[in-house]
Amino acid sequence: MILPDFSHLLTDILQNPTKSMAIVANLILIESLLSVDNAAVLATIVMDLPEHQRKRALKYGILGAYIFRGLALIFASVLISVWWLKPLGGIYLLYISLDWFIKKIKNKGQEDDQEENPDKESSWLYRNSIGLLGQFWATVALVEVMDLAFSIDNVFAAVAFSDNLLLITLGVFIGILAMRFIAQWFVRLMQQFPFLETAAFIVIAVLGIKLSLSLYEHFYPASAFARFLGGHTMEILVSTFTVLLFLVPVITSYLFGFPARKK
Repeated sequence: MILPDFSHLLTDILQNPTKSMAIVANLILIESLLSVDNAAVLATIVMDLPEHQRKRALKYGILGAYIFRGLALIFASVLISVWWLKPLGGIYLLYISLDWFIKKIKNKGQEDDQEENPDKESSWLYRNSIGLLGQFWATVALVEVMDLAFSIDNVFAAVAFSDNLLLITLGVFIGILAMRFIAQWFVRLMQQFPFLETAAFIVIAVLGIKLSLSLYEHFYPASAFARFLGGHTMEILVSTFTVLLFLVPVITSYLFGFPARKK
């Protein structure tokens, strides 16, 4: 059954308020951190447009983000219901986190302004649409494709936290609304604590492992480990680990100067 029983989902939330609040908080945190990173990519894509067109292109990007997040949440209900999509999503999350760390290692030692940025000239979509649509609309098309890719990343990460579609919807949309008001604060936070981006991709890798393990859960449902993977304890552990992974380095950075933060 793809459409969930929302009364059952609501009952689960009310019966486990602490766990539910922790999951929603984690979804908001991940959504916010990834949105800052995604916004930086989109800003780079529109940089070669005339100044008066940049804001227009980014407005279309924000609109696309909302639309694709909504569509991604519909996909989330399918993802929860079709068992083999979960391990597939887990492999995908592991790939994007591994890809990020490989690029990070390759760029180590370079200045911040020399870090690798997306080259839209190398994009098949951009090269084949610029002649037909012109520079502005070809850029907008590329921005929307990036929005779609980011939405897929986020929905896989969200489903790894919980199978409760009501919780996922609540966390993702509060995260999106929060970014409308605290985006600049998050940008400054990540500039001051650059290691938070690394923490975010470690979390994505952990969520990828959790989703991948659903393969074991499917084939050996009666085993104690499978019951642990599908239980509330696992959700609480993942949520607690995520909070600590972000909170502990910030505290140690203030107290002991490690990891280093920018002044």
